Amino acid sequence: MSGEASGADRPRFVLIFDGGSRGNPGAAYGSYRLQRTAAIPLPVRRVTFGHGTNNEAEYKALLAGLRGLEQVLTQAGMRPADVALEVRGDSRLVLEQLRGTWKVKNARLALLHREAESLLEVFGEVRLVHQDRGRSVKVLGH
Repeated sequence: MSGEASGADRPRFVLIFDGGSRGNPGAAYGSYRLQRTAAIPLPVRRVTFGHGTNNEAEYKALLAGLRGLEQVLTQAGMRPADVALEVRGDSRLVLEQLRGTWKVKNARLALLHREAESLLEVFGEVRLVHQDRGRSVKVLGH
């Protein structure tokens, strides 16, 4: 046995993300929130991305959240391989592309998609969950 936590024993985190743009393309923005299961959620983090599309902003918000989680885990002395991560978002495009059920046809999205896959593959367990827009707005404020 490698010493890695089993599925039931893994620390569990939830990452909720959302992105958008004012105009499409336009001024791109996003936000995310991290929470360890049964703990107080960390504050919502808001980020701006310059000029981009709604879909680019969705991916970039997810990437910002994954990088933020890496920092939280490093500070806590935890390894991503020992963590179960649930990613929640209202972007069916991003989630279905990451599941591999939808193709990535746009070159700029393909770069973001590959980066997201790379950041997700280090976790011991990943669950991608689509949630309705209203829930994202309630949690993240936009």
